[in-house]
Amino acid sequence: VEDLLEHPDDGGPLRLSGRPHDVARLVHTSGSTGAPKACAQTYAAMDAAWAARPAAWPPAVRELASRLQRYLVFGSLASQVMVEYGILTLAAGGTMVVADKPVFPDAIVEHRASASVVTVPRLYRLVAAQRAAPADLSSLRALMVSGSPVEASRLHEAREVLGPVVFHGYGQTETGMISMATPSDVPPSVGFPPDVVDVEIRDPDGVPVPAGTDGELYVRTPSQAFGYWADPAETAEVFAGGWVRTRDLGHFDEEGRLYLVGRTRDVIIVNANLHYAGPIERALAACPDIAEAYVVGAPDEDTGEAVHAFVIPRAGRTPDFGALRTMVRERLGDGCVPATITVIDEVPSGPSGKPAKRLLIPGGPA
Repeated sequence: VEDLLEHPDDGGPLRLSGRPHDVARLVHTSGSTGAPKACAQTYAAMDAAWAARPAAWPPAVRELASRLQRYLVFGSLASQVMVEYGILTLAAGGTMVVADKPVFPDAIVEHRASASVVTVPRLYRLVAAQRAAPADLSSLRALMVSGSPVEASRLHEAREVLGPVVFHGYGQTETGMISMATPSDVPPSVGFPPDVVDVEIRDPDGVPVPAGTDGELYVRTPSQAFGYWADPAETAEVFAGGWVRTRDLGHFDEEGRLYLVGRTRDVIIVNANLHYAGPIERALAACPDIAEAYVVGAPDEDTGEAVHAFVIPRAGRTPDFGALRTMVRERLGDGCVPATITVIDEVPSGPSGKPAKRLLIPGGPA
């Protein structure tokens, strides 16, 4: 910007000075796990993106594109997810619709939307709202769910209530889309990564692991960023050797489907043993009384850290804390059992709509 200001318009013809490997734009992450970071993307990376090029669409995206007649936008088009699906909509000949009050299901009904992006908590709430007081969602053909792993049972419930409309996507601001499951794919996978996307599952030493083994996902995509703007230390941590370290955990099955299980940094260390929050949250959410569950860690004098859970009950249900602890213990062991369980009405969220667990303060009912 300073260089532009130093060279005012001379009245001559415009000159194209951008080169393929120059920075074309900065796209900020959502900041759901910390301060937002500016991902630097080159002109070459933008040119390689698939969203605006129907000939490059992988099968899952091609199926999604056929349902994007009226794409309901919520949040900000500064979001990589929102703008990527927006470009896809326009390339497919659809229309982008912006709601003044993007509340589900009201906005879908009012604007006769055929598609929208939804976070996992919003999906759960929409399913609950439809069970309690069904709205006319006959126009809805696609809900693009992103942001978190989803239990297979919850995807089955969503299909039962909403119909075959859930596309479970996985991607990051740093990489763009990595994989997507269609409504007919095996839940809770996020489908098969396209041929142009490379995904490796690695152990803590960086060694690839076999199918069925959980590890950290490392990804290469044609349109990925090359680093974080003005943040060399974080860039060195995440971008290495052409790969992006996602800090997400997952595995492949024998047929090549990708499954997500949690975040590498979302951990609680109890008695020197590392426990990932994701499996604990899914164990709690498997209870019929629980609509949503979130887990954080906090210092503990006896165990170093302890697990603290926050749950949102289903309408008309009262969770049994003892039964919840037993369920977690039987599935995951004593170290994962919550020291406290707190009932909340809703989870705090950031501008992207994703849960902001860092705002949850342990110390509720035991």
